[in-house]
Amino acid sequence: MTTKDTTAGDRRPPTLVFVHGTNSSSHLCSALITELTLRGHRCVAVDLPGHGAEGFFPRSYQAPQDLEGLATEPSPLAKITIDDYVERVVDVVRRARRHGPVILAGASQGGVTVSRVGNAIPELLDRVVYMAAYCCVDLPNMAAYLTTPENSDSLLPLVTRAVVADPAILGVARINWRSADPSVIDGIKQCLAGDFTDEAVSRLLNTLEPDEPASIPLADARGEAHTWGRIPRTYVRFTHDRLIPPALQDRFITEADRLTPDNPTDVRSVAAPHVGPFDRPELVEILAELADR
Repeated sequence: MTTKDTTAGDRRPPTLVFVHGTNSSSHLCSALITELTLRGHRCVAVDLPGHGAEGFFPRSYQAPQDLEGLATEPSPLAKITIDDYVERVVDVVRRARRHGPVILAGASQGGVTVSRVGNAIPELLDRVVYMAAYCCVDLPNMAAYLTTPENSDSLLPLVTRAVVADPAILGVARINWRSADPSVIDGIKQCLAGDFTDEAVSRLLNTLEPDEPASIPLADARGEAHTWGRIPRTYVRFTHDRLIPPALQDRFITEADRLTPDNPTDVRSVAAPHVGPFDRPELVEILAELADR
């Protein structure tokens, strides 16, 4: 049971809309969008509220860092909710839909927003794509999946060592990507970047943003069978992912297929760590194929 094709007979090419993950921005997919655009595909990456052009970098985060101030400096992102994320993406999807079909793709925590948008406007989406992303079905939110057996091998604790404030107090998960502790940087590399060179890791760290609303991992993000469950979906497994282990990615796929047996997941695999990079040729080929259908 898939969503009604409201663009039947529409031969216009689809727009691929990308949603970034936590502590990130549209820059995450910039190289991917460049490659797909050069192949003739319509693409756009969304900066979620408080990210990218709206990103917040505490004064205490700058060099020389004030670590005591970094743990207490207020953040405007503390007031941002999942509803704000959904509103931003829905607006982009509606505008893109005027020009033809829309494929909505999310990476990592971006999967939370993809699912919520799928619940809200299933009739405007021709496919949802999860790229090593959270896809909550049986459990209510990201936080619940962090305690599952399938997540036991996650190296996320190596990243949270860089958290410099109590999210419950500050309202954001504030990560010091500029930590001077080489063991912290090495842990981040192991969790996120796998086979990246040290130079590539340095470039990555300088694109990541310190603050992410603490409410997002706690927000209900379950895909609903009668809305989200009607949309054709693809899950791209990252087999070298150490943040969302392949076992947890497989659990997302299994739960989704059990919820919507008449709309099984199109499953692909790419030998990549959590952050890609997203212009890996095999990932570009998958997305180009989906756009050409």
